[in-house]
Amino acid sequence: MNIQLAGELLLEAERSKQTILPFTSITENISDSVAYGIQLYQIRKRVEAGAKVKGLKIGLTSKAMQEMLKVYKPDYGFILDEMIYKEQQGISLESFIQPKVEFEIAFVFDKQLKGPNVTEQDVIKSTAYVVPAVEIIDSRIENWKIQYADTVADNGSSAGAILGEKHTQLTEIEDITNIEMTLYKNSELLERATSAAVLGNPLNAVVWLANEVSHYGVTIEPGMFVLSGALSKAVEFKAGDAFEADFGVLGKVSVTFAKEVVKK
Repeated sequence: MNIQLAGELLLEAERSKQTILPFTSITENISDSVAYGIQLYQIRKRVEAGAKVKGLKIGLTSKAMQEMLKVYKPDYGFILDEMIYKEQQGISLESFIQPKVEFEIAFVFDKQLKGPNVTEQDVIKSTAYVVPAVEIIDSRIENWKIQYADTVADNGSSAGAILGEKHTQLTEIEDITNIEMTLYKNSELLERATSAAVLGNPLNAVVWLANEVSHYGVTIEPGMFVLSGALSKAVEFKAGDAFEADFGVLGKVSVTFAKEVVKK
């Protein structure tokens, strides 16, 4: 598969908001290195156009998400500054194609985290604090008909991030594997989940990420954040919907989608 051509197809799909066929429906046995090469090509082009890398997301860390998408190993993608939203703003759906929302714990770093051979203790030492977070996922692939290589190439199906305002240091958390999340949609209880859903421990997910990105020369730098993975399955939404996720000791995070298309 031609990395540049595939990358340009995805960049155009993002610009036009028109999906493309899955790469895996055209070419079989796309290697992980090729899929991540397509991803990195797009990130490089967007950075050259003025975007800044602010963080990384880890996807497919919970059984709920793996079963939902029928993809059974984690992946990752980049979060750029143009993909970050504030809790208070009504987010327009015009920025997306077929979006869903996920709710997770974000790690914010004040020290460099560079693989390979990163350990859980390295993650703990490098973390400034954690916050509750929302990830907006989207697919430039038609009808979410993705296999692993498709979602990797498509920047881990990432589209946006909202970080909660409460900063909690890891030393303030008694057991990070047992953070309970209660999710509300339009003020009605939608779901409950715990942080153990994320590879048994969100720290495990960040360890995996730091070591995995090192294969491609990527380092988690001070000031960056990592979305460690959804606690439960992704949720579809429409204009006017509002979500709030209560993470207990970590605080709450909310997101609201505008009732009408808001022109930028």
